[in-house]
Amino acid sequence: MTSKKELQLAYGLVIVLFVVGVLSYAAFSAKTPDQPVRLMFKSVAGKVLFDHKTHTDDSGYGISCQDCHHHPEEDETDFRACGECHSLPPEGETLSMSCADCHEPDEIEGTEMIKKGDAFHSQCIDCHKANEAGPEECASCHVM
Repeated sequence: MTSKKELQLAYGLVIVLFVVGVLSYAAFSAKTPDQPVRLMFKSVAGKVLFDHKTHTDDSGYGISCQDCHHHPEEDETDFRACGECHSLPPEGETLSMSCADCHEPDEIEGTEMIKKGDAFHSQCIDCHKANEAGPEECASCHVM
């Protein structure tokens, strides 16, 4: 059978490889991307999987961040998610920020704030139709 020395050597090797594996995983973990790679949006018409690379890469649609994230704060790397503004507060609460922080008064005068889903929908459809790029059929993006 197996000698005691061979068994100790095998256990020692397993322990050493385990420690090396854990240290390598901790020391050389993958870099977190600057932006989410893919986002899943849920809607009544089905889920929509959005892929940043397809939209921003030159081999894809080649659009810039500002084309979708249209209200940067101080610099062009600080974009807000649409849901930070385009979501109604629970009944009885007020908006946490003023619409005038991003929009000019003449833009918002006499208008209602559209919901996040409607903002996404019109922005996506309008862009796909205007640029004749990407799917235009509902089932191409929406998956039940």
